[in-house]
Amino acid sequence: MSVRFALMLFLPALGTLAQEPHQPAAAPSSPANRLPASPADLAAGAALFQVHCALCHGPRGEGGKGPALAQPFLPRAPDDAALLRVIAGGIPLSEMPGSQLPAPAIAQIAAHVRALGRLPPERLPGDAARGAQLYAGKGACATCHAIHGRGSAFGPDLTAIGARRSAAYLRRALLDPAADLPQSSVPYRSDVSLPENFLFVRATTRDGRALAGARINEDAFSLQLREPSGRVHSLFKSELATLHKDRGFSPMPAYGEIFSIPELDNLVAYLASLRGQK
Repeated sequence: MSVRFALMLFLPALGTLAQEPHQPAAAPSSPANRLPASPADLAAGAALFQVHCALCHGPRGEGGKGPALAQPFLPRAPDDAALLRVIAGGIPLSEMPGSQLPAPAIAQIAAHVRALGRLPPERLPGDAARGAQLYAGKGACATCHAIHGRGSAFGPDLTAIGARRSAAYLRRALLDPAADLPQSSVPYRSDVSLPENFLFVRATTRDGRALAGARINEDAFSLQLREPSGRVHSLFKSELATLHKDRGFSPMPAYGEIFSIPELDNLVAYLASLRGQK
């Protein structure tokens, strides 16, 4: 989402609670799955959440590098039994780990997560309709991003970004695109999503072609990258004369230099409104 390149840090965490697009039916409640509701249990759950969950999901469940949990419906956890399973066992092939905490502590965390979902929605200062106009016009966002299949595949899909990231995270991403990118050497991992897995690379082939784009896959022998045009290149490393990995670099410009504060408010309001529904 850029006048020049792509906004590379909105891609959702692969396996966390608020990601799955479908909405499975809730299972019937049972005593074994009933969450504690006493003030002491809720307080304990809040404390455990800060230690074990807030780093990814935000201190108030507002989202960070992990999806926002302060919402009434969590597609990965439509009922309490599913929420307990996700916290205890994690989600395979994702960034969501399982927990070694005892069952009562897991139930307390789950109760706190449900309490977060009952908080009133955040009120934002911007105008989402005007933000949509900025997205389509001045920001030229669709040159790098897609919403409901319309736009480019170079940057992450933004169809449901408002359900996965808080307004504060979105604003920070617009003002400081590289804030959450890794600053050191990070090997490619298929189970980790952006921004932790993002790397901008520049390569020159032995026959003189110069290529630059976002790494989409890498192993010891090959590299795949996507150019801003959307074209994907698959290369054997033995074919390369040079390979530069620009760690901590985002091709996205800082939008504080492009939009006024009211325009940023409007764009954040629009992005926050994107929750997957047409």
